[in-house]
Amino acid sequence: MAPETLHLRRLGADDLATVAALEAAHGWPTGSSQAALAATLADDAMAVLGLARDAALVAYAAVARLPFEAELQAILVAAPCRGQGLARRLLAAVIEQARGWGSERLLLEVRAGNAPAIALYRAAGFVEDGRRRGYYPPLPAAPSLGPDTTPPRQGGAVREDALLMSLALGTPEPE
Repeated sequence: MAPETLHLRRLGADDLATVAALEAAHGWPTGSSQAALAATLADDAMAVLGLARDAALVAYAAVARLPFEAELQAILVAAPCRGQGLARRLLAAVIEQARGWGSERLLLEVRAGNAPAIALYRAAGFVEDGRRRGYYPPLPAAPSLGPDTTPPRQGGAVREDALLMSLALGTPEPE
């Protein structure tokens, strides 16, 4: 059997159903509406980059071009593919895209409790610029594979902080 191949490519309007299915399959609570996702895929100021393993989309990232900066707006790796370096590969492609646009910085925000993502961003050189207190609504309960051993929350659900992070991209050195 031939080994699996991983391809990075820019996604477009034809990929709407595939991206929406990836989001839905992973219960992404901040997933976009179909109309918003379609607008993102068609927007010239956006780059939506996907990683496909053989023919199946397994990860994607969306980055927006701003006047002087770029902003990572989304990054998602299918649960069975996590821990294989796909997010790192996508982030490197996003950084390359932002540099290609001549962006001075790459901005992002991330849930304060998303330790794997924060570790990825810090390893890539991102620094914390600030925090939005109570920015994100609580995550929905994850599907259970067995009895719930999590103690119940007292006093209702708590909103989560957003960390604001950035990576200085600098300007290319003249040759």
